[in-house]
Amino acid sequence: MAVKAYKYRIYPKKATADKLQWVLDRCRELYNAALSERKDAWHMAHQSIGYYEQQHDLVEIKEIRPEYQEIASHVLQDVIARIKKAFDNFFRRVKNGEKPGYPRFKGSKWYDSFTYPDKAGWKLDTCTRPPNKRGMVKANLHRDLVGTIKTLTIKREGEHWYACFSCEGGKPNPLPISYEDVGIDLGITHFAALSNSEFIEYPRYYRRGQKTLKTLQVALSRKERGSHRRARAVKRVARAHHTIRNQRRDFHHKASRALVNRYQVIVFEDLQVKNLTRAPKPKQDEATGQYLPNGAAAKAGLNKSILDAGWATFTERVSVKAASAGRTVVFVDPFKTSQKCSGCGKEGPHKDLAERVHRCPHCGLVLDRDINAAIVRRFGACKILP
Repeated sequence: MAVKAYKYRIYPKKATADKLQWVLDRCRELYNAALSERKDAWHMAHQSIGYYEQQHDLVEIKEIRPEYQEIASHVLQDVIARIKKAFDNFFRRVKNGEKPGYPRFKGSKWYDSFTYPDKAGWKLDTCTRPPNKRGMVKANLHRDLVGTIKTLTIKREGEHWYACFSCEGGKPNPLPISYEDVGIDLGITHFAALSNSEFIEYPRYYRRGQKTLKTLQVALSRKERGSHRRARAVKRVARAHHTIRNQRRDFHHKASRALVNRYQVIVFEDLQVKNLTRAPKPKQDEATGQYLPNGAAAKAGLNKSILDAGWATFTERVSVKAASAGRTVVFVDPFKTSQKCSGCGKEGPHKDLAERVHRCPHCGLVLDRDINAAIVRRFGACKILP
């Protein structure tokens, strides 16, 4: 059954926001204590402590620490479930030979949400004039909830608070069948090149906001650690990053919606962004031992542009919207799609990134490099589809 998340901005008053932060701090304290218990039990006695043992300990914790009685029991149980999930993922990575990533203790900046795993302890009131009750929080329900609400997560992002609902059973909303297909090549010069010779331009929000960020970060570096002025400077930097993130998210949602509304089949290249943004290895002279230029500075600028575009997030949003609208998203192997010609299908010489025009030595086709690659991917996907 389909599960969909809905995220809404909430506007708690100062007293309510302080209470939410208090609950968040207690949950983080419990998380770190549960992690410490597991680590100590293994290092000192080679014993593993599971979820149910720590869940049963919550009764004793509430007797020792009466303040935990003010927090819903299911919220505290979800904190223990997070520890279990962290260790399950750790053991899975070890088994698969990946980088283990042992669970870490959470600081105040790295624990930013708590969850109600069921409908106990909260109520959604959609009245136009909410009564003046203690604990009532105004929410901006900018779209309707579809399906049965399963969980509620209260999340803090900088100075803002959000309510995230997980709903199950929402019916898909298929769009009328479109008879247009498109291949898409994601890039830096243009955000996306379509196989029908159209381009999607990207405003480069991070690049545009770099000057402001630099000014704020320089001001932050000059503040004394632990001072109130430094705390305010930290909030200003976080607010600037939050603005850029919201701008990028808004662009991704609008661009992905436009593609899904128009095309029946959308073809992307199966990019591994983590590999594309990997720093180059250092080069060392065998004779002298000195390090040689390896293009790290240029690669850092390219990596910044790739991460600013957010390719992986964009393709994920297209896939989610397409699944609900009855569209098809296909990911094809990008290997040598820039060398193949969309006119004759033959493979040409290797192209550097600086070469932006495709010139086929076999059929003489001259075309924008990205559009040529998008056409090749579109035709390649036609062989995959039934």
